[in-house]
Amino acid sequence: MKEKNKKIAVLIPCYNESVTIEKVVKDFKKELPEATIYVYDNNSTDHTDEIARKAGAVVKYEYRQGKGNVIRSMFKDIDADCYLMIDGDDTYSPKFAREMCDYVLTGKADMVIGDRLSSTYFTENKRLFHNFGNKLVRRLINTLFKSKVKDIMTGYRAFSYEFVKTFPVLSKGFEIETEMTIHSLDKNFKLVEIPIEYKDRPAGSVSKLNTYRDGFRVLKTIARLFKEYKPMLFFGLISMFFFIITLCFGVPVFIDYFKTGLVERFPTLIFSGFMLIVSLLSLICGIILEVVVKKHRQLFELFLIGVRNNNDKQDKK
Repeated sequence: MKEKNKKIAVLIPCYNESVTIEKVVKDFKKELPEATIYVYDNNSTDHTDEIARKAGAVVKYEYRQGKGNVIRSMFKDIDADCYLMIDGDDTYSPKFAREMCDYVLTGKADMVIGDRLSSTYFTENKRLFHNFGNKLVRRLINTLFKSKVKDIMTGYRAFSYEFVKTFPVLSKGFEIETEMTIHSLDKNFKLVEIPIEYKDRPAGSVSKLNTYRDGFRVLKTIARLFKEYKPMLFFGLISMFFFIITLCFGVPVFIDYFKTGLVERFPTLIFSGFMLIVSLLSLICGIILEVVVKKHRQLFELFLIGVRNNNDKQDKK
């Protein structure tokens, strides 16, 4: 169903997508005729911007390279009741757009994930390490954050106004989708997944994703966000690691001492004592940062209330 007087913004970050951008713009314009299609050109050299403009899109520019930088500008510049984000490579079907937007517009979701991995992704995507990477990232995040998200890195998503205006974009590249997912889980946003059809890029369209470089960035982002969102668990594991080392080296020294009354391995004893100090310091860091994170969540809830009230006032105007 259509929500009256609700503004939908279709966001398409693009870098050299001249082969596919015209079709993507027209397909989503047909599926969501009331929506405004925004194409953000990220230093393309193949006239992507001109093609998108002729197809009916509003073209804007982001000169800092990287998908994360583009999305930061999109979220900052555009006001809408529902934001639908897609890639410009014609890999996502527009037929799911209406359903995804309806979840947001009716208040049933703050973020809707277009789930490729439960559908056609593994048969359409011929890049073995991409498939392995998606599975690895999904397992890591679901384990660390005790969730059941099926597709962590999809580029097909719908967002509410509240999510967009309270999401701090820190990533600069393709790891942005991972950051979005973790943010929604940590801040308890309403999250919905919809299985979608995925098809590989058409002939002549080249992926900008580097399997190894961008895969490493995603893993680095997960580690960083794990430390920032779950500091007690993160530093608790580090503390446990050093405490085990302390026991491995220190216990034999004490056993010898109780048997002979002598400490024959002073360097080992000193080393184990140092490891114990590191273990305790890590534990204390985790406790302190956990209090800080809890306070930050409380302040975020108050900030979110302010954003919602502001959005309600704009709707009444």
